[in-house]
Amino acid sequence: MSSGRRKRPIRIILRVVAVIVILLICGIAYDLFYPRQTKLREFDPDEVARLETAMWRSYYEKQRVRLFNEATELLRTQYHLTPVKSNLVAYYAANAAFVFKGGKQRSDYEKALPDLVKFYSSLHSMSDIDFDVTKVANLELEWWIVHRERARHPPGDLDKALAELQAAIYNTPVERMMEHGRLRAEAMTIRDTRAEQGGVTETDWARINELLRQSWRSLAAAVRSQ
Repeated sequence: MSSGRRKRPIRIILRVVAVIVILLICGIAYDLFYPRQTKLREFDPDEVARLETAMWRSYYEKQRVRLFNEATELLRTQYHLTPVKSNLVAYYAANAAFVFKGGKQRSDYEKALPDLVKFYSSLHSMSDIDFDVTKVANLELEWWIVHRERARHPPGDLDKALAELQAAIYNTPVERMMEHGRLRAEAMTIRDTRAEQGGVTETDWARINELLRQSWRSLAAAVRSQ
């Protein structure tokens, strides 16, 4: 066989590979940049609770990959982000969480803020609700800090911090979000208390999931009645 004939199959393979690469690039670009709108009020509160419970477990067990996958699933199935976009936005959330986890004081915690701004900026760009990205990102970080430094705060501060975040996202009076904040804070308190006492059992996680389910149901009812 001549060298020209031998090279012909190689050229065909290279062309096929090139076409596949171009199609992949076009698909990713379409996924990331084609204008879409997601409806932030349309979510399944029970499924959000299930995934949040799973994400808490992954976070405290230092399972970065598992947390990333769960965040991706949440964004894709409940907040209707496209496959590529959900992975990118989940990266911002997971990275912020672990940057914060390694912090010891406010200046350390604030290093998570750039990823939180990217996270909420990405949601805002697709959302049917207009909200202040910088304000919301700061409120997200603030409840993380209140939770981390809960021994320095009086009862109710965490409830309010959680409610203020959702009120800012959904442009709703904070009073309507207080039940959501209270129930979610109670779930966090159970997790923290049981961990300090030696470990969180499956029974504890079931109770946490139930409280989160009630919390997200309360939020869903509040935002859908607007």
